[in-house]
Formats: sequence, structure tokens, C-alpha cells
Amino acid sequence: MELSVFLRTLRKNWLVIVLLTFVGLAGSAAYTITRTPMYESSSTVFVSTQAGSTVAELQQGSSFAQARINTYVGLVSTPAVLEPVITDLGMATSPEALATKVSATGSLNSTLINITVSDANAAQAAEISNAVASSLAKVVPELEPEAGDGSSSIRLTRVRDAQPALEPSSPNIPVNLAIGTFVGLLLGNAIAILRTRLDNRVRTPREAELITKAPAIGAIAFDSNAKDRPLIVHADPLSQRAESFRALRTNLQFLDMGGRSSFVVTSSIPSEGKSTTTINLAIALADAGKRVALIDTDLRKPKVAEYLSIEGGAGLTDVLIGRAKVNDVMLPWGGRSLYVLPAGKIPPNPSELLGSNQMTVLLEMLERDFDVVLCDAPPLLPVTDAAILARATSGALMIVSAGRATKHQLTLATAALNTVGAKLAGFVMSMVPTRGPDSYYSAYGYGYGYGYHESSVSEPRVDSKTPMRRGRSTPLAKGQEPPTLDELGFSPRRSSREASREG
Repeated sequence: MELSVFLRTLRKNWLVIVLLTFVGLAGSAAYTITRTPMYESSSTVFVSTQAGSTVAELQQGSSFAQARINTYVGLVSTPAVLEPVITDLGMATSPEALATKVSATGSLNSTLINITVSDANAAQAAEISNAVASSLAKVVPELEPEAGDGSSSIRLTRVRDAQPALEPSSPNIPVNLAIGTFVGLLLGNAIAILRTRLDNRVRTPREAELITKAPAIGAIAFDSNAKDRPLIVHADPLSQRAESFRALRTNLQFLDMGGRSSFVVTSSIPSEGKSTTTINLAIALADAGKRVALIDTDLRKPKVAEYLSIEGGAGLTDVLIGRAKVNDVMLPWGGRSLYVLPAGKIPPNPSELLGSNQMTVLLEMLERDFDVVLCDAPPLLPVTDAAILARATSGALMIVSAGRATKHQLTLATAALNTVGAKLAGFVMSMVPTRGPDSYYSAYGYGYGYGYHESSVSEPRVDSKTPMRRGRSTPLAKGQEPPTLDELGFSPRRSSREASREG
């Protein structure tokens, strides 16, 4: 896992990590409080040999004593040593139970044996340790072979008496709390990483790039009021969300599409912000002086006419079946160089119409007469309309809603385009959160310190309550006929360069 991904994982799951760390700390504290304090006392026994008067004999005796140290250490917990202790101290226990409290160690290259006793009573721990040392000093000479004069060749002497401990040796409160905190922190991080690994939703541009093999050309911040203000570029051009559409417009103009400029805007599943992104992008392009053709090619659930509050009874369907001409149903909108072709009536065979030769000819004509042609198409997974239409355009723009579409769904949508040989020009992340590690500012490189505020002069807002009108920003007067395309300076055969020279 990359460091940046790990840090983002920690930021996303900080609450879980903190909670489990606290649980680990609280658990270790509860465990420590419920433990009985234990005290340790140690006594030391010196092992020596009694035979030998020369240096060589003394050296040999010392080596013999060192070799026997481990044997004497093992004798400390045997009944032969512990039974006399129980009898002398009058303890109501067994040698086996007492052995759990007694431990002995021998120092390396030394003839010293340390006997340690742990008990809930500090005085009793010291008393038992001294008694075990005395018992061991009596038992060992009886077990070792006698010298020539009948005396034992090994002598054990208690050189340090055990003293009652002033503080308990266990539980060790600082160590226990540190261990509990570390375990809780480790468990929290493990769960955070596991949650990230098991999360199958596309949340970052990096994840979308790995799946689509296409560049990210924009990110649209999440807006809780998006339903009330779907056309944010028109309603509030100074907002941060409107600025994100202008950034998308800039990036779109730098795509190398082989001289063509028609795009199908689609998504993998419904409700990813496909239609609103297409319309706002079209408005942003028109604001930049581009002649834009916006076509509602969603012949199943058309939304463009509803969002723009224009008459959508006649449109693309009528053109494709030869019932109407483009100039009759294509409407200018908003006082911009934006022309909208609604979907019209919903046909029984949308896929066949969009894949027909008439649709290909229509797109070629619009590409000649407009700077940019945008087609709002249905999602790729439910139907094949967008994949079929993408073949006739310069490429497809995939809208990927952050945290909504799964990696599997995006993979299938990309495969649907690749299967028909359509080009995926890029993808746009929509509904990007404005807070947290995956926010619009931290994960997408936006937020340069410029503040955007509500404009003091509000633009007219286009919503479902606005009266239906044919492409104008103000309602038509009673009895007034809508203007023709020729009156508005539009000719299907006139290029944008000619229009700019005439202007």
C-alpha cells in the first residue's frame, strides 16, 4: 500500500482507530485493576566445594560447582526441597502449589543461585524465599557423593537474605496500559486497512484511472442543493461548483480527438449526475464563446428539456424518422451560443434509431456547424444506447460518481465501450465530497485559497417552476411567435469561424 493511500485510509477511519485504541486502553486498565498485587523477594545461595588445597584442585572444584548449578536450580521446585519449607512455616498448601510461586536462576559462569518467591503478602514472600534457600542448602549435600572423610564435597551458603518488597511487582500498571493501548491501536489500523481493501466503490480518480485507463478531466464537488439548482453555471456562476464545470471545460478543450469535437456523455449506472454535468458543461462552453450543440440522446428517460424548461414534445426522434427537420426542433437557449435538440417522443426502438445511418449523418452535420457537440446518453450497463452512439462520435466521457459506482460496474461499463470499438476520452468524477480525505480540495488538487460567494446580483434561476418556453431566457409575449433559426443568425451550414468573422 502506498504511503499516500495509507495516510488517507487513516484519515477516513480515524474514528474507528481512536475508538479501538480507547477500548484497548480501557480493557488493560480494567484488567490491571482486577489483578491482585503480587510481591517478589529474592535470596541468593553460594555454591562451593570443600575439597582441594592447591590452585589446580580449587579450579577443578569451581568447574565442578558451575557444572552442577543447573542441577541445583532444578531441585528448588522439587518436593524434596519444598516439603521441609511447608512443614517449618506451617503452610496449608502442597509442594506443587508452592512450586508455582518459586523460581530459581543461575548466573552464567558463576556459582550463585537466585531464589525468587512471588506472593500476595510481601513478608510471607521473603520468609518463603529464605526458607527455600535454607532447605536447598541442606538437601544438596545429602544428595551429592561424600568425600573420603565422610563429609560432603559441596557446600551451599545463603549469602543474601530476602527482604519484604515495598512495592508490588505485578501488575505493572504503565506496561499494561501501554500494551493495551498498542494492541487497540494495532487492531484499529488493521480494521481500517481491511475496510479499505473490502471497499468496492470507486472513490478517487486514481482508482478510476486504473480501471478505465483514461485520464481524469474534471471533478464536480458535491452540492446538497443540487436538486434545487441543477443548472449551477447559469443560476450561480460564482459558486465553487460552477467553477468546477469551467475547469472541466478547459480540460476538455485540450483533449486530442483527431480534430473532431463530438462527445457522448454517459455513466455506468443511473443517478451519477450525467445529465446535469452535460448541461452545465454545455453552458460553460457557450459562455466561453463556443457554438455548442446539446443533444438529448437519452430516448428512454430524457431529462434535458425538463432541466432547461423548454418544450420537448418534438426533437431527435422526429428528426431521425424524417418527421421534422433539425432547424424546426433545435432551440437556442439562454441568450448564448447554445442550441438544444430535445429527445422528443420516446420511441419503441431507441437503440436502432441511435445506431442508424440518419444519426451518423446528423452528427457529422452538427460537427461541421458547431465547435462542440454534446450528447446526453443513457447509462452503459442498463442499455447499449451509449455504446452504439459512442462509435459515431469522437469519444465518450464517463461520469463516475464518487462512492456510488462500484469498481465492478465501472469495469463492465468500460468493457462495453471497448467491445464496440468506441474511444473513452476521459472520465469526470461527480458528487465528490467537500469534506474528509477524499474531499474535492484534498484529493483532487483544488482549492487555491480563492473564496467564492453568492453574487449580489442574482441570475434568473431555471427550474421546474419556470414557465415552458422555446429557448428564450424570458417568456414570450401573448400571441408572439418564436423566432426562427435564421432570425437568430443560425444556419446549419455556417461554421463558427464564419460566424465570428461576421460578428
